[in-house]
Amino acid sequence: MTVDTEVIAERRRLVSLAFRMLGTIAEAEDAVQETYARWYRLSDQERAAIASPAAWLTTVASRICLDVLGSARARRERYVGPWLPEPVPPAAFAEAAPVDPLDRVTLDDSVSTALLIVLESMTPAERVVFVLHDVFAIPFGEIAEIVGRSPAACRQLATSARHRAQAERTRAVPRAEHDRVVAAFAAAARAGDFDALVRALDPNVVLRSDGGGRVSAARNAVIGADKVARFLFGVAQKQPSFEVVEEETADGLGLTIWDGARIFGVVTFAVTHGVVSELRLVVNPDKLTLWRRPPAP
Repeated sequence: MTVDTEVIAERRRLVSLAFRMLGTIAEAEDAVQETYARWYRLSDQERAAIASPAAWLTTVASRICLDVLGSARARRERYVGPWLPEPVPPAAFAEAAPVDPLDRVTLDDSVSTALLIVLESMTPAERVVFVLHDVFAIPFGEIAEIVGRSPAACRQLATSARHRAQAERTRAVPRAEHDRVVAAFAAAARAGDFDALVRALDPNVVLRSDGGGRVSAARNAVIGADKVARFLFGVAQKQPSFEVVEEETADGLGLTIWDGARIFGVVTFAVTHGVVSELRLVVNPDKLTLWRRPPAP
């Protein structure tokens, strides 16, 4: 394998890494594009002196993500309404062509909306260290050079981040229970059964919708089973052409909302004690560009 081939082959892994650090495919692609731009700005002699191009690319991409995360909080504060990570569709993971960003992200717990929200609460250094070590198994010695901390400090950052991530994983119910509850929720929604929908919801359920100012969405969280059910039925009444489709996500069974062939939204769920405790509705079209309508059976 030539150096150029090796460098190009790293793109898939780099986008996968950057997505977990940044939470959207667009930001991940931008970070990786800048990484490659810096590589190709090196002279031939500088590139030849790099013993491991893959390690160099990982270091540069991680540092770029660290810089982006440093300003992300201010950008999130300017965001219109709640900000949610981009949900990634599972069907395209196996089918995507090499040029498709979806082919560069593995569908697992580390790309679930629930965990990505937890990662948002971490400091930039915690998040980068957690992704590099716990997801990509990069040694602390190498991570220390990337983030400019000692290996001992990186271990402490990883421990702190791991505790937060583990708390989220501990709350998660078995996949079968999660899917059963979401399926019951979806059946009630399709049937227009308001009482059944309320019974599928925790009394203190929270719904957050991310429209990013691009489309209409609730600017504040909707809290309480009755209010959430009324909100959802209101959307359905205003948009009778919408079709709700059950689909696997990294969070378990979720729902996609379609207006014909056009994706309108993606809903992921948290389930607690046999009822839905949280709904995360992404309707910002910038975060839905990778979704395709599943073929009819």
